[in-house]
Amino acid sequence: MSTATATKPTKKKLSPKQIEAFGNELDQLRARIVADLGEKDAAYIRDIVNKQKKLELAGRGLLWAGWFPPAWLAGVAALSLSKIIDNMEIGHNIMHGQYDWMNDPQYTAKNFDWDNTIHADSWLYTHNYVHHTFTNIVGKDHDATGYGVIRITEETPWHPIWLLNPVYCGLLQIFFQWGTALQELESEKFMSGEKSWEEMKPGLRRFRDKAGKQALKDYVLFPLLSGPGAPFTFVGNAAANLVRNLWASSVIWCGHFPEGVETFSIEETEDESHAQWYYRQILGSANFTGSHWVDVLSGNLSYQIEHHLFPDIPAYRYKEIAVEVRALCEKYGISYHEQSMAKQLLSVWKKVLKLSLPDSFWTKSKKAGIAEVITFPVRNKKQPAAA
Repeated sequence: MSTATATKPTKKKLSPKQIEAFGNELDQLRARIVADLGEKDAAYIRDIVNKQKKLELAGRGLLWAGWFPPAWLAGVAALSLSKIIDNMEIGHNIMHGQYDWMNDPQYTAKNFDWDNTIHADSWLYTHNYVHHTFTNIVGKDHDATGYGVIRITEETPWHPIWLLNPVYCGLLQIFFQWGTALQELESEKFMSGEKSWEEMKPGLRRFRDKAGKQALKDYVLFPLLSGPGAPFTFVGNAAANLVRNLWASSVIWCGHFPEGVETFSIEETEDESHAQWYYRQILGSANFTGSHWVDVLSGNLSYQIEHHLFPDIPAYRYKEIAVEVRALCEKYGISYHEQSMAKQLLSVWKKVLKLSLPDSFWTKSKKAGIAEVITFPVRNKKQPAAA
């Protein structure tokens, strides 16, 4: 994977003609990859699914002998990896329709369900449709404003409750599977009176059905099957879910929330062309670098920019696509945001800490000449999509 760092934003403004030319080249790139899809791609996902199933079997078996500490630790490790791969490289990507072209029911978006609390229908709506259509548009993309749980953008007005912003962020990471399962509800709108109880009911039913089955499997069925080792299996399943939640949320944070990633207003994205949509996806996403296994365990969302451009192309192809996307961005003077995972995650947490305090605090601190502990650049004025 490339070790390139984020390209500095250019002051050059692209004309509508240049943006359309840029979009044209991306369309051509996509067409070449789609035309090349075939048996090697099918073999890749089948191999990943096979490995994930073996890891799950190993993890469950080792937890059955969880009274022996080395077996318990090995079981948690194997089950954690299984859940991460099922969530990131298999579930997330299959439900994006990346393998629908295989015409194999096991690998189609409409049939797939994962080892998670999120109902597939809820995910397909909140993630595939809302997030990927309206990426980082404040007022349309719930992800852009921290899921209504954390303050991750200055567009969210400061309130004393945000003094606990780092706590909310940490708790969301720990309970990430439950937070995403409830995202469809947008419960903050219910609390403010924007949504009625009747409007909440369909989402609550989906949550009850899927999350209930998942909790029953992890915390009742498998522990009972372990007999006297039930407590070890119960705690082992909870530990594996925690590891998966912390990893998955860190991957998402790195791709969406670092400093330098743009948000957009509804007004500036009205009547947006497909090329302008491409342009927004790049400005509103970030990549992170790492090893081959970081790519696999992140579901190749280490290439979040390429994923936002081509969400329905097999994710393991993003590495080869990134070479051309990076070159196109350099050609047109478009910022391509990429750093190590550690740097991106640190950037996010600096932002979370910064935004926990009133905006005026930092303005006054600067005027008084007080040095800032956390560096946080003044937001750039966003370039209109058709500029």
